[in-house]
Amino acid sequence: MPFISPENCVGSRRITAVLLVLFQTCCFVSHAQKRAELTPEQLRQFVLSAKASGLTEKQMEDLARTRGFTAADLTELRQRLESEQKPQSVESPAPPVSRTLPADLTPPVPLSSKKPDEPTQVPVFGAALFSGSSLTFEPNLRLATPRNYQLGPDDELQIEIYGNAQHSYRPKISPEGTIRLESLSPIFVSGLTIEQAEQRIVGRLRQLFAGLNTAAAGVYAQVTLGNIRSIKVTLMGQVVKPGTYTLSSLATVFNALYAAGGPDAERGSFRDIRVIRGNRLVRTLDIYAFLLRADQTDNIRLQDQDIVLVNHYDTRIELAGEVRQPGLYELRKGETLRHALAFAGGYTDKAYTASLTLRRATDRELEIGTLTAAEVPSFVPRRGDRYWVGAILDRYENRVSIRGAVFRPGEYALNRTQTLAGLIRSAEGLREDAFLSRATVRRLRPNLDPEILSVDLGRLMRGETADLPLQREDEVVVQSVSDVRERRTVRIEGAVNRPGEFLFADSLTVASLVLLAGGFQEGATASRIEIARRVKDDTTGLPSGQDVRLIQLELDESLRLTEADAHRVLKPFDEVFVRRSPRYEPQRKVYIGGEVTYPGTYVIRDKNERIADLIHRAGGVRPGAFLAAARFNRLGEPISVNLQQVLAEPSVTGNLLLLAGDSLVIPRRVETVRITGAVLTPVTVDFNPEKSLRSYIDEAGGFRREARRGQTYVTYANGRIGRTRHVLWVRNYPKPEPGMVLTVPARPSKDEKRLTPTERIALATGLTSLVAVLLTVVRMAGGQ
Repeated sequence: MPFISPENCVGSRRITAVLLVLFQTCCFVSHAQKRAELTPEQLRQFVLSAKASGLTEKQMEDLARTRGFTAADLTELRQRLESEQKPQSVESPAPPVSRTLPADLTPPVPLSSKKPDEPTQVPVFGAALFSGSSLTFEPNLRLATPRNYQLGPDDELQIEIYGNAQHSYRPKISPEGTIRLESLSPIFVSGLTIEQAEQRIVGRLRQLFAGLNTAAAGVYAQVTLGNIRSIKVTLMGQVVKPGTYTLSSLATVFNALYAAGGPDAERGSFRDIRVIRGNRLVRTLDIYAFLLRADQTDNIRLQDQDIVLVNHYDTRIELAGEVRQPGLYELRKGETLRHALAFAGGYTDKAYTASLTLRRATDRELEIGTLTAAEVPSFVPRRGDRYWVGAILDRYENRVSIRGAVFRPGEYALNRTQTLAGLIRSAEGLREDAFLSRATVRRLRPNLDPEILSVDLGRLMRGETADLPLQREDEVVVQSVSDVRERRTVRIEGAVNRPGEFLFADSLTVASLVLLAGGFQEGATASRIEIARRVKDDTTGLPSGQDVRLIQLELDESLRLTEADAHRVLKPFDEVFVRRSPRYEPQRKVYIGGEVTYPGTYVIRDKNERIADLIHRAGGVRPGAFLAAARFNRLGEPISVNLQQVLAEPSVTGNLLLLAGDSLVIPRRVETVRITGAVLTPVTVDFNPEKSLRSYIDEAGGFRREARRGQTYVTYANGRIGRTRHVLWVRNYPKPEPGMVLTVPARPSKDEKRLTPTERIALATGLTSLVAVLLTVVRMAGGQ
């Protein structure tokens, strides 16, 4: 719960008193009366009665529920009381000397502030215990009564008679320490444990129930604790909120400390917390015992009027660096630096434990000290000391490494492999492909400059030369044979299924390479295979200007190499070419559709087949075919072809050779003309061979004002363009044909011609610069 400040503490007490209101209601208001029927005057009276109550809010809630009130009733009464008790003045009351706060308050504890010159805020070990809102240390009132619990005034007992007789009593212990049961004389139980009180009460009840708690009588009694009383405890000294607190009689020292916010992190001691009872010290609590060992031996139960005193801390030091929990730690007399390190959880895995750095304040200034590992167990810190635990260096004192053509490359200890040969043996020897002529050792000089040492590895391993002693951080690299030569490959191209580049291997034959390439394709020629080989040393039989040796291999009719050629061994970087049969090629297809007798896909017979041949193979054109509108497409682009001329004279240039993917579509005759562009009414009209092009424009309403009449053009049905020609001042329009599209272009609007502001500024700037240049030239000319 949030901290209740002095200015609203009174209001908080009034809100808390709502629960006491419910108890008063049971005295003079009928149980049938609803919460909404309580008048404001009754609420004010109940608030006055609550001031004299010592019950905690938890106890009052339990009491209210026993009288039939629900959680919703309590919430509504709280809201009503808050609205009735809103402050009427902005003046804050004077803070009281002591605060009586509920036991379950969980005020935040501020972390200890550091001086302005210090870069970071160091946490105080133990302060976080009282700053968390999820930890309250509130005693559990639902547990069985502790065996050593001593009864006192305001405790309520629950006495149950069962068996052959049944009865129930709920007496409350009076301020005099007694209870009353029916007509019996008062029974004094204050100061007794619940077990002792049960024996005394049962002995007195035998006056009413003969043979009570005996098998012969068959009547039994059980005494338990009902509602517990409240106690007042004073917290003094270096706590966050000193004052007097009303707590449950089951509350312990930790409950009281948590209600007061715990020891002040800047001044208070976490290891010297004293419980004073009747002007006598009864226990000293060390919070570290609970934090480090979960030891609650000294967390005793408090009694009414106990005083909890938190002293100033005596010695507090700081541990920083490579410890598991850096922070400020409090030490008692006789504890050494070793104890402080144990409080912090010890060193981290990367801690440099050979020595620690100490910063200590003298009478006039600071001083630096160094503590060795041997001094730590007996060194007694002083208040204000700061200890820094450094990290180990990111380097190895005995590491050597080897990589490359060995069986187990990696890092090894120098003390076990002091020579190069010993390191190779530790790596389980050289691989078969190790390059023995040379190995390199990368070594650091005393000034950490690197140097490279070369070793004849073959002679060293044979014992023909002295072994090389190794040093710390030496890196040995053993190259493989493949590392020191060019990557060797062979290539095969042509009529094989998977042409490409392959890694060379010794004894690789042509037949093996063909197999790696997926075998021959169907179109491979049976005549020969050609190998192109680089010339290195052997130039026998080569002309002086030839730098590549060509080797011809023969195939049989089943595309099998001859015995000699099949076992011909390839050399690195050979390129093998498998030729394709000169007359073997995949089928090349064209398409013809529309008004032909047999439309569909056709395969080109030979390289000389043309458009006219394709039409004849398709059975010729049908009677309704419109040849002038035929569309010929190649690679997705339309090509204008005069099909009438092609069929009439197959020798004309328009009778194109067919290529794979060509398509020809001959539509039916179209009897319309479409007029579009800068005419009054774009329209589609029927074709009339008697009409001129201007007549069709008139049918669309004529030219618009912005029309460019001299640029009128038509797009014929086969894709050809016909434009308007000019002879002097006379326009010669294209000839109309059915299916054409007549287009009249339009002049751009004035807005399109107008320059934008940016363009005008750029033009003005350019003109200004030009004028300036011209003036400069004129002045220079005049000066000469």
